[in-house]
Amino acid sequence: MTIRVLLADDQALLRSAFRVLVDSEPDMEVVGEASDGAGAVRLAKEQGADVVLMDIRMPGTDGLAATRLISADPSLGHVRVLILTTFEVDDYVVEALRAGASGFLGKGSEPEELLNAIRVVAAGEALLSPAATKGLIARFLARGGDGDGDGRNPARSARLGALTGREREVLVQVAGGHSNDEIAERLEVSPLTVKTHVNRAMGKLGARDRAQLVVIAYESGLVRPRLD
Repeated sequence: MTIRVLLADDQALLRSAFRVLVDSEPDMEVVGEASDGAGAVRLAKEQGADVVLMDIRMPGTDGLAATRLISADPSLGHVRVLILTTFEVDDYVVEALRAGASGFLGKGSEPEELLNAIRVVAAGEALLSPAATKGLIARFLARGGDGDGDGRNPARSARLGALTGREREVLVQVAGGHSNDEIAERLEVSPLTVKTHVNRAMGKLGARDRAQLVVIAYESGLVRPRLD
């Protein structure tokens, strides 16, 4: 199956470079280009994109607003947003994850990293890259503005009550950045069982994908951020 990719960046040169790279892969194709967020939302609908490579800082409707619009549109429920940014560590990245982005990647990443990232988010996985910034993301979440002062969101904490003990256990592992296979090995169950628990947790918590599960795990206080 071919992954349909939409490019959203206000720099034409970067879009051209990304197009050449993506179109060189047999399992991917670029289906459109947008120079702002409004165009990205429109083209995502018109072109049936699977993955949107979204810049955050664009004129007019920026990438953050566009991500919110895509995530809130039921007709675009299958679309995954991968944030591309020059600034890998900032509040906008965290807000994009909260808004529904499936992950982020620095514009300075290697070509193979970008291609792998597209495949990862297209498959419904979370991509928080590089791995070293996960602790920083947790820090931002811990001092978020919609919590109770220590980063916890009371509403989301209450929703965790719908999860079974095993689903909570799996959620903690997901928040740690572990794959289904890794979680299966840690919990001594099958990868299919892990996938079932992950899907049930997403349904109960209203999460689009694993990236939002990570956000919920931190905001609810289920997982405590490491500040060292």
